[in-house]
Amino acid sequence: MASNHFDQLKQHNTRLSDMVKEPKRMLPPIKGFENLELVSLEKAVESLISIVPDIDQMVYIVKQNCTNPKDDLTSDESASIMLYSMEWSLRDNSFYFILNKTLRSENRQLLKPWFLYLRLFIHSLSKLPSFIGKTIYRGIKMDLRNDYPIDKIFVWWTFSSCTTHISVLENEEFFGKTGKRTLFTIECDTGKDIHNHSMFPTENEILLIAAR
Repeated sequence: MASNHFDQLKQHNTRLSDMVKEPKRMLPPIKGFENLELVSLEKAVESLISIVPDIDQMVYIVKQNCTNPKDDLTSDESASIMLYSMEWSLRDNSFYFILNKTLRSENRQLLKPWFLYLRLFIHSLSKLPSFIGKTIYRGIKMDLRNDYPIDKIFVWWTFSSCTTHISVLENEEFFGKTGKRTLFTIECDTGKDIHNHSMFPTENEILLIAAR
């Protein structure tokens, strides 16, 4: 059953353009998970079973793919990153999509079921080398100039996926080469290189941690 579900995964990364509904004002800080005990990925997602469809199958898949992880991460740590990077057959059911939608909400109480996962996920990201002093990219097939006026500071409250290669965005599944588009060119100093732990390692994904 898990292998059949795996076959339904999309073969492209829509996280690179998940930025349309970012709040344009300051939200309350994300607090309450930092000092929780680190637990296994299976334990970390128990409270999400009613929130994320097929979460148990998703966890099974990533754990099978993270038996010998790189970067001195444990299997659970690597799998927590791969789980975030997974694209489900319906985008709105994807783990990352539901998490980021919750992070955008002003109701911080909605984040409580995610606390054990956030503790494991952010701890795992902290063990990866930072991508410092280099340029990364995000893009979307929309004109967002009015949403991002020059000289104004914005906070992305979600985990933000970027790539080191603009050619990845030029794929028609992402940013394309024609029509209305917005390209974010980011001078990075806090991004985490997750390609060794991503479901899509060839996309050279750099992840910006939420609200950092």
